[in-house]
Amino acid sequence: MKSNSILRLKEVYHTNAGKLSLSLKVLALLLFAGFNSNVQAQNTDSLKKAAQADSLRLLAKKQNDKLNAQYDISDAIHHILYPNKPETPVQQKSGITVIPNFAYNPTIGAQIGIKAVAGRKLGTDPSTLMSVASTSASITTKGILYFYINHNIYTPGNDWNFQGSLVAAKTVTPDFGLGIGNGSNASVADHILSDPERKGYVLHAQYYSFREKAYKEVADHLFVGGGLAFDIRRNIEDKAHTDPTDLTPYNIYSDEHGFPRDHYMANGALVNVEYTTRDNQNRAYKGIYADLGVRQNETWLGSTKNSTQITTDFRKYWSLSSVNPEHVLAFWNWGSYLVNGAVPYLELPGTGRDAGLRSGRAYTVQYFKSTQYFYSELEYRFPITRNKFLSGVTFFNVQTANDMLGTAIFEKWQPGGGGGLRVLFNKATRTNLCLDYAYGVDHNRGFFLGLNEAF
Repeated sequence: MKSNSILRLKEVYHTNAGKLSLSLKVLALLLFAGFNSNVQAQNTDSLKKAAQADSLRLLAKKQNDKLNAQYDISDAIHHILYPNKPETPVQQKSGITVIPNFAYNPTIGAQIGIKAVAGRKLGTDPSTLMSVASTSASITTKGILYFYINHNIYTPGNDWNFQGSLVAAKTVTPDFGLGIGNGSNASVADHILSDPERKGYVLHAQYYSFREKAYKEVADHLFVGGGLAFDIRRNIEDKAHTDPTDLTPYNIYSDEHGFPRDHYMANGALVNVEYTTRDNQNRAYKGIYADLGVRQNETWLGSTKNSTQITTDFRKYWSLSSVNPEHVLAFWNWGSYLVNGAVPYLELPGTGRDAGLRSGRAYTVQYFKSTQYFYSELEYRFPITRNKFLSGVTFFNVQTANDMLGTAIFEKWQPGGGGGLRVLFNKATRTNLCLDYAYGVDHNRGFFLGLNEAF
């Protein structure tokens, strides 16, 4: 009996041991399969990431090769000062350009000063849009002192967009009345206010401006945001009309709408919706930029009067050649419309009152202005030299406004147009020196010089 029991125990042991061994083998096989699968998945992910990184490196190299084939002002200076020294590769070049600030247009006269412009992409995400900023201090032949800082910054991945500016200036502003050029003879005051003869007045003032907007990306390329804007003018005077009884467009408008003649503040809250697919903020080859904004000036923010304005800004760019993407057809529309309340005379929307002060080439700033204003421009941009150092543009624009005296917006249009030369200043940021000559009605014409495209 004892030997039989021992035999049965051995059989049970061997049977269970066999089963355990089989289970361990199956478990080991499953663990190995899972481990191998995980390793393969990790290897696949690593290969994908490596392929993406290689693709991005190749794309960056291709872009840098294209840029290195271009020729800008810094290359020209390098060749003059160091003719036998190799050029700096574009990926090592600074995105900052510091230059003497020479400019001219009929509003300011000739300008001299110093200016710095900068552009770079933040972070490593290739979809991040370029951030740009600039600052300048200058004086002009018409006695204008002007200092500003502005920025348009996109955080990595375009999660946030910050736009803003700071201005401190001693200004000299030419004035040609209210409206689009139609005269009104309803009264002496209305005739002077509409200024059909386009008689020029000159207003001197101290000007301070601050605005900041923060946008959050809520969908691909779509941003929603808001901010604050403060526009302050002090010591406003027309030195040719110092008698309080003198009738000038500025005095008539200010008295009719309850603004002090020598100062005011227009301070308000901003709400904006922005959509952008532009490939570059300085000089786009393709894409769209659109911004719809509401500005609510409020006395509790220090504004002299309450008012509500709607602004629209739409820009579209078509590259006409895959070989030479610098062949671009560009369209711009900018408008501003008073919904209610009153806006100070010198803050009315009009010629050159866009954010960049570049609309309406051919005319001085606010040559046409009123409470409702609509502007459109079409421009063709094209390279001249193979190395992109020189390029050119032709442009045509139209504008319309009401005058609050009988002429409605879209009833009368005023044209302008011209052409210009572009000199590549910084190929890494697509910064151009722009030299334009433009013609308009009423014998308006002039030379316009500045950095970066008008839009």
